[in-house]
Amino acid sequence: MKILTSILVLSCLTLSLIDPLHAAPANTKSGLDNDPEVFYLEHYTSIPIKFLLISDTSIYASKTGNKSRKLGTLSSGSSVQLLAMNETAYRISGKGKYGMLKGWVSPKSLASQDPEFVENLKKLYIRQIKVNTLIKNHQVAIGMSLQEVLQSLGIPTKKKETLTKDGRSGTYEFTQFDEQKHYRYVTDPRTGNLYKQLSHITTEEKSNTIVEFENNLVTAITEKEDNGPGKINIVVPPIILSY
Repeated sequence: MKILTSILVLSCLTLSLIDPLHAAPANTKSGLDNDPEVFYLEHYTSIPIKFLLISDTSIYASKTGNKSRKLGTLSSGSSVQLLAMNETAYRISGKGKYGMLKGWVSPKSLASQDPEFVENLKKLYIRQIKVNTLIKNHQVAIGMSLQEVLQSLGIPTKKKETLTKDGRSGTYEFTQFDEQKHYRYVTDPRTGNLYKQLSHITTEEKSNTIVEFENNLVTAITEKEDNGPGKINIVVPPIILSY
């Protein structure tokens, strides 16, 4: 049973990271899950990620663990679902003695036949926190998925893509424009006073970002801004966990 559970978890995580069609929209967050130090999996996959507890486990109200209120105890062998994670704790849901519980537990309570399972989840967390910051600041990086780019920059101005069995490849272009108001000075014929009058409005390119991607992953970025070339960010590609 533990082996089967581990395989299920790893397969689900792999799918959620490399297939943008299974990613949930980034704007579905509620006020309860806006902690920048916490990675909530429900926004990145609709597939439940479940595993077993290897011992009787206390579940707590916050990520600080035993420094917060204890909600109850989950029995060894219980099936639970991973909801969120930070560097030191996992938020899960599971059935306790008196009903369903949602709270935080230690990663050491999770069952896995893969000795690198928890370490790979930690790598996933570190990557996603960095990607979340890039998305919040409307930036992109080499190694991001196509879905993450769209969450960060929105709908491309121009796009050229090829769809294959391995995913999407091509180029997306994102252009930002500014409205520039132009004025002229006119003399009032009655008073002789000089005043400024709106002449016309033009739209000028403010910045341009070209994102090249292969098999849904960003491979190159070209940026052009009025204030000089931008710094190209790089993140590791999505962490693919395999049993």
